[in-house]
Parts: sequence; C-alpha cells; structure tokens
Amino acid sequence: MELVLFDLDNTLLIGDSDYEWARFLIEKGILDGAIYEARNDEFFAQYKVGTLNILEFLDFQLAPLAQYPMTQLHAWHAEFMEAKIRPMIEQAARDLVKRHLQAGSLCVVITATNSFVTAPIVREFGIPNLIATEPELKEGRYTGRPFGTPCFQAGKVVRIHEWLGSMGKSLDDYSRSWFYSDSRNDLPLLELVSDPVAVDPDDTLRAAAESRGWPVISLRGAGKS
Repeated sequence: MELVLFDLDNTLLIGDSDYEWARFLIEKGILDGAIYEARNDEFFAQYKVGTLNILEFLDFQLAPLAQYPMTQLHAWHAEFMEAKIRPMIEQAARDLVKRHLQAGSLCVVITATNSFVTAPIVREFGIPNLIATEPELKEGRYTGRPFGTPCFQAGKVVRIHEWLGSMGKSLDDYSRSWFYSDSRNDLPLLELVSDPVAVDPDDTLRAAAESRGWPVISLRGAGKS
C-alpha cells in the first residue's frame, strides 16, 4: 500500500482556508476588521516567507473559537464552505485525490490549519484522514489554545510519526510515501517521503524541487468543480 499525504492550503485549495476564515468572520461583522484584518495579513505574509511564529499565530487565530458556542461556529462554517471554500476547489485537485483513493492508497490531509476549519473541507474531498493543528476543547467548547504539537514545519514530521505510530506503523511499512505541497514550510516533510511533489510552489520550494529533481505540477486553471 502507498501512503499519500496532501497539504491543503494553496495545494488542494487555490487559496488559504485559515486566512479566508478570518476574512469571512470580518465580513460578517463577527470580528473587528480594523484590528483583525491587519494582523491577519501580517501573519499570512510571515507564513509565505517562512518566518511565522506558529504559537503567536495560534493565539490570534484560535481566540474567536472560544467566544461562541459550537452550534453557532458550525452554522458559520457551513456558510463559509459555500461562500469561500467551494469556489477554491478546482476539478484537477478532486481528480488527483480520486486517483489515489481509487488506487487503494492511504490518503491523509496534513495541514497547519486547525481541525475545526479543515475537517469539513477534507470531507468535501472524500479524504478519510486528517492531521491538523488541534484546538483545545474543554466541556464542549474551544479554549482558544492549541492542544499538542502544532502541525507546522518540523511539527508535521512529528505529527505524522505520532499518527502512524498510533496504528503500529511507520513510513517504512508503505511501498511509497507521497507528499503534495506548495510551501517552503513543508520542506522537512517533503524531504522525508519517497515521492515529494511540489504543487504550484512558492519560489523557495520551486528552487528546491528543481535542484533535487522533484516533480513540479499545477492543480490550477482547469476549472472549478
């Protein structure tokens, strides 16, 4: 069996779900745009150049989850899926996922974005497994803090080993291990798998892929699904 890992934002999606979730809340008047928009843009810029402090970002990004009951959060997320996420899914991304699923591969989305935002998106793709940054839950409500190792940069390597280990498995148990990603932040995990694939990569990842002979592909421009 092959193990196939997918990054989500700017890989399977033609945008960033974390960034768009904050923008969605601002547009609905749930968050103060004067405060949150500038910080959201600042963190996104840091992410793109590889300088993001993940703990500072999570303090910012998870705080709104703690302010509202789960029923309200899920209602907003359903709107978010329709307004923001489905327009960010191209048929080429669905086709790539479908090809690996039909081949019988173990398919996983592994993403720095928190599981509240990403779990419904992963279900939209039909992918059965998600490894994401986990927001802490207490008594059925989010606390605004992360739980465990954030799934970011080298943290993705930690989390995939933990996840496989929980099933009594390791990467060596799979005939091939794939990872599809767009970002320089994912180089630690890309370097670990047998088949790294750069998807519409940033400049740093593109240079790394070209120097190491990794495939570079695009999932954009083929039309929305």
